[in-house]
Amino acid sequence: MRRFKPLLFVIIPLLVALLVGYLLRNHNFQVLNTRGVVGDKERQLMIYATLLSLAVIIPVFVMTITIATKYNERNTKARYRPDWDHNTALETLWWGLPCAIILALAVLAWQSSHQLDPYKKLVSDKKPLKVQVIALDWKWLFIYPDQGIATVNYLQIPTDTPVEFQITADAPMNSFWVPQLGGQVYAMAGMSTQLSLMATVPGLYNGSSANISGKGFAGMKFLVNATDDNDFDTWVGSVRNASMLLNAETYNKLAQPSEYDQVAFYTVAQSPYDKVVLKYMTPAMAGSQNVDYTGDDSAVRSIHGLEGHY
Repeated sequence: MRRFKPLLFVIIPLLVALLVGYLLRNHNFQVLNTRGVVGDKERQLMIYATLLSLAVIIPVFVMTITIATKYNERNTKARYRPDWDHNTALETLWWGLPCAIILALAVLAWQSSHQLDPYKKLVSDKKPLKVQVIALDWKWLFIYPDQGIATVNYLQIPTDTPVEFQITADAPMNSFWVPQLGGQVYAMAGMSTQLSLMATVPGLYNGSSANISGKGFAGMKFLVNATDDNDFDTWVGSVRNASMLLNAETYNKLAQPSEYDQVAFYTVAQSPYDKVVLKYMTPAMAGSQNVDYTGDDSAVRSIHGLEGHY
């Protein structure tokens, strides 16, 4: 029986791994089931980093099991070497290998940090789609300034077209995230951040908040519908013809805290995005609960010059 005990350290973890794999066989790990240019690169980065890390983790577990069994006090056949305290080859191995892996991870992180910069424009022969995102309590407002429409908790985009998001918040700090398309970017009051994504496969994708923001956080989710260009244009036309107007009154009402909001559609004559950012930057407006659509636009125009500095 003692002869088979070392094998248990290998067999039991394998059985556990097989059981976990069987139970999760139909589960969709969205960060690994990517459908976008940015998401694909981030998935590759996670896989490479994991494989490099396993080059250290696996030998450590193997050595732990080997040493615990081979040098157990009941193993009378093991050599007794109390004066052996140094081996140049082994010392080189277990110091050199981690150093090499850390160096490889450093190079990988450096390259990917520049390659996956959320402010970096995506290469495409199609004109980018501009979408302004405002994180509210506890809902997402998406504004298409060039199309003159807005949506709540629903985002429709054309495939193979870069989508350039401008992101802010009219609520506590939040985080915009569509796992299958790319990584998350924070939405902060008084600041305008950017993110470029592009879906390569038509389909429905889940979006959510990646930052706990209070009571209604669990319901702060939205749906992303990636379609071809014709379906997108048809959808834009239907929203224009059957939606109510997003003005100061409807926006200020929408901005009030609420939970599990249903999808809603609006037409937009003037986007409130810049005014929302300015609301937290202008001393005269600080602390105001409402967004004022009137007033001097010179400060609003300066916001675009500040983007990218946060």
